[in-house]
Amino acid sequence: MYKAGALAVAAVGAGIAYSRVIVDHDVPLPPALDAPRVTFNSPAAGQVSYYVDPQASGRPLVLVHSINAAPSAFEMKPLFDHYRASRPVYALDLPGFGFSDRSARRYAPALFITAIAELIEREIGTAADVVALSLSAEFAAGVALRYPDLVASLTFISPTGFSAETRAFQALAGGGLVSSAVHTGLTLPLLSQSLYDLVASRKSIDYYTGLSFAGEPSVAFADYAYATSHQPGARHAPLYFLSGQLFTPDALNKLYAPLTVPTLILYDQDPNISFERLPELLQANDHCRAVRIAPTKGLPHWEKLPETTAALDEFWAAS
Repeated sequence: MYKAGALAVAAVGAGIAYSRVIVDHDVPLPPALDAPRVTFNSPAAGQVSYYVDPQASGRPLVLVHSINAAPSAFEMKPLFDHYRASRPVYALDLPGFGFSDRSARRYAPALFITAIAELIEREIGTAADVVALSLSAEFAAGVALRYPDLVASLTFISPTGFSAETRAFQALAGGGLVSSAVHTGLTLPLLSQSLYDLVASRKSIDYYTGLSFAGEPSVAFADYAYATSHQPGARHAPLYFLSGQLFTPDALNKLYAPLTVPTLILYDQDPNISFERLPELLQANDHCRAVRIAPTKGLPHWEKLPETTAALDEFWAAS
């Protein structure tokens, strides 16, 4: 037992040393998109960064990346590039990610909801069509519920909130005692950076990127994920995600069922979530519709862009 304990301590020590000495936490980070990058100061979130191409006319389109260990506006690049010639397009780096403020603050759904709302209200100035990926669908729904005048329509790509919730998830989600305790463990001063470095290692990022593509994964996607996860302060927001504090328990009934704006859900397979409860929402809320884009695994706009944009265009034309 003593030997096993000594080996464990040695392994932890080696991990901490590797993180501090070997891992570069300030690698060069190019812009995620080939477009002007603008910042504004949010009273709640600090400096918030977004990319914009405002040259075309029409209703503004706001693109919101997912939440994971290494997200950024790069995740929305195919849609940004496709629509920039036909309408004003904005792609946000949420607080804690990309070029936005990554300080050691408390990250919670309300912070992301506020940042999205501030972008639309202060920087755009009129209601927008919002497209959000994965967990950020919950934040976009929160914006529509709290600030209905800011959202003309919603599109959720592979959204969270439709899996059957286990007791373990219910205990973790929403920032309760269990998730707070998990976060405390993840953020121990000597361990937090080395733990995050494991999750954000090149091997880990390549693995999870591969899970999200039905076909050949995008090398550029993984490259940018690695770069953005190796910046000063990159660990702070993801550790809140990993502890479960950024999820809303029973999001289907609390966030999606009350929606009154036209809402499109694009889905197929996803390595991290399921959609078994999606029929419940479609039956309960006439404002929601769903289109399955197969075969995809969470990123249809990367693998099936023509099918994705066709579904979007048809939805916007009808709404």
